[in-house]
Amino acid sequence: MSPEEVLAIRAEVRAFCEKHVAPVAWQIGHREEAVEAFPFDLFETMADAGLFRIPFSAEVGGRGLACPAAATAVVIEELSYFSNSVAAIYDVHCILAGHALEWANPALQKRYLTPLLEGRKIGSFATSEPEASTDLSVEALVTHATFHDDHIEINGHKRWITNSPVASFVVLLCRDGERMTEVVVDLDLPGVTVGAPDKKLGNHGQLTADIRFDKVRVPLDNVVGKRGDGLKIALQVLTYGRIGIAASGVGMAQSVFDHSVARLQKRRAFGKALAQFQHWQFRLAERATEIENARNLYLKAALRMDGGEQFPEPEAAMAKWYGTNLASEFAREGVQIFGGYGFTKELAFDGSHYHVEEVYRDSKIAEIYEGTNEVQKWVIARNIFGKDFTG
Repeated sequence: MSPEEVLAIRAEVRAFCEKHVAPVAWQIGHREEAVEAFPFDLFETMADAGLFRIPFSAEVGGRGLACPAAATAVVIEELSYFSNSVAAIYDVHCILAGHALEWANPALQKRYLTPLLEGRKIGSFATSEPEASTDLSVEALVTHATFHDDHIEINGHKRWITNSPVASFVVLLCRDGERMTEVVVDLDLPGVTVGAPDKKLGNHGQLTADIRFDKVRVPLDNVVGKRGDGLKIALQVLTYGRIGIAASGVGMAQSVFDHSVARLQKRRAFGKALAQFQHWQFRLAERATEIENARNLYLKAALRMDGGEQFPEPEAAMAKWYGTNLASEFAREGVQIFGGYGFTKELAFDGSHYHVEEVYRDSKIAEIYEGTNEVQKWVIARNIFGKDFTG
């Protein structure tokens, strides 16, 4: 059972989404990726409503909730119900970039975390590279941090970095000799090149791009945490992120469910509503049960994190795999329920559009980013058999 404060956050964010996200969700999800297409107005409204403060302690300017991870996951679910693009923006801004900065010293937090909470700076977080994503071993990284007496020099190349085309800074995982270190880098520094936004299958409102670093000079005190703690910080942040992505899967699945129920009740074939066919009655009964299971899994993982566990496994891996797999499978079925309408971005006859088409495109990336679902199964298997068998 969710704590009362988490239920209150859900109600608050659902009301916010119905007022502010729902009216612009279709445009966000269907515009071609471009800097000018980023939902700046909505981002500012989210900041004004205090949504960016939900994940954080009062000491750093957050709401100081007793269960911030569970509350944050609920925010992600509610946002993704209307727009998975907006949920992804929030996830990277708050869970990845923001949570990584909780490891930073107070001076660094004042420069970056405080304006992040206020919405004055947009945050990004970079681990993935052209040849390093699932594999975050030190040997795989090509982005290096070289420490000098009075500065750090950054050279390298990151890929698929969410928010980077509009972000003020990036929290960057770098190779530091034979270890890894997290460094905050302002994206307007000389030597930093942010590419044009990628053109993607889905999540069109979530802008991703390459970032190149060529002899970029960064202050020595821009290290997040301690030198050599980069991988530990990144993995802990990504574990939190996986709970968020699990919640996004639930939000998308719930959205498909609600749209499908309405469609099955309204659409008629062979003289009766589709909802009168036992096939769809049984199928929706199964999906309702699966959605409830997926929601319980991500909340269990989040509440374990709120209880002090940095790596709540195997629940985090289970939640991420189960919730996102459900979203993708059900989105495909949702298109089938809507038939030709579900396959249509916009019907020329009357300008109507159907949300299941957008979820069908958006849901696939949830099975890939912040740890592929194959990796999640491996984590679960490791908890069953142990490292001696799984490696």
